Amino acid sequence: MHVKAVVTGGAGFIGSHLSDYLVARGHRIVVLDDLSTGSETNLKQLRDNSSFELVKGSILDKGLVDDLISDCDTVFHLAAAVGVHTIVDRPLQSLRTNLHGTENVVEAAAAHGARVMVASTSEVYGKNDADGLTEDSDRILGSALKSRWSYAAAKGLDELVAYVYGQETGLPTVITRFFNIVGPRQTGRYGMVVPRFVSQALAGEPITVYGDGAQRRCFGSVFDVVPAVVQLMETPAAYNQAVNLGGLEEISIRGLAERVIELTGSTSTIEYVPYDEAYGEGYEDMRRRMPDTTLAGKLIDYRPSRRLDDIITSIIAHGQPAVPVASPAPSPEVAVA
Repeated sequence: MHVKAVVTGGAGFIGSHLSDYLVARGHRIVVLDDLSTGSETNLKQLRDNSSFELVKGSILDKGLVDDLISDCDTVFHLAAAVGVHTIVDRPLQSLRTNLHGTENVVEAAAAHGARVMVASTSEVYGKNDADGLTEDSDRILGSALKSRWSYAAAKGLDELVAYVYGQETGLPTVITRFFNIVGPRQTGRYGMVVPRFVSQALAGEPITVYGDGAQRRCFGSVFDVVPAVVQLMETPAAYNQAVNLGGLEEISIRGLAERVIELTGSTSTIEYVPYDEAYGEGYEDMRRRMPDTTLAGKLIDYRPSRRLDDIITSIIAHGQPAVPVASPAPSPEVAVA
């Protein structure tokens, strides 16, 4: 099925890999990105492709969003203020982008009859550290006045906007909840832990672990997740649902640092930095975040195949330069957020 798609945030980490994948499948795509956190470098491999267009602009520009979506079949909405540092340092700007931007995108999709995928995050579960978070698991958030939780609150409202539009208008909508997706092109500049650890290790610098390092996470590969996103959009049974997407291998952040040191052959040591020093007074974190991807398995037979060592190795091998997804099938390259 060849479609015309709009990819908001398509110059970012996941968005650029998704753009590669769609073009490789023969789709025509328009990327809308203000390049505040994304980079044209991530899309350099598509510049001369007649099926690709980059529009530099903001999802807050309601007229522009409506114009682009009026001529498409599918919208993949990934544009957002991202990264812990961005959210904590610029909470008001982040809220505006995530709330008003999503409303503009979903409203335009409903007006023009386009299917829409709204990218969400495991952050919506907040402090819930249950063993295997399902899509119906409770959200346990901290104080509404702590900027740490503003991203989770905004993304929760994004989900609600998409869901209500789907319920009331019949808009085909899929909400994807990403659990620490990683791979080439991801930068540690905004707080993403794996590329930050790899960069520090390759430079022989101390690897800085925030907190005590005992907090546990599950990291998934962008090369497993991107095909799943597209398949969900082609699966009517997934419409108007939230679907967890992530990996299966859980590890402590201390263990992750040790694994990165081993795989890079680095002489780096591990230094522990208190949360208050890293993010400011009153920062809160969760001790564990592990996805249950049973629903994705039922809907599209989602079975993540990349192991953590392979994911880390691909980041070591490629660093920050763009690495295209070469075919509609999952890339043999193995590739958090």
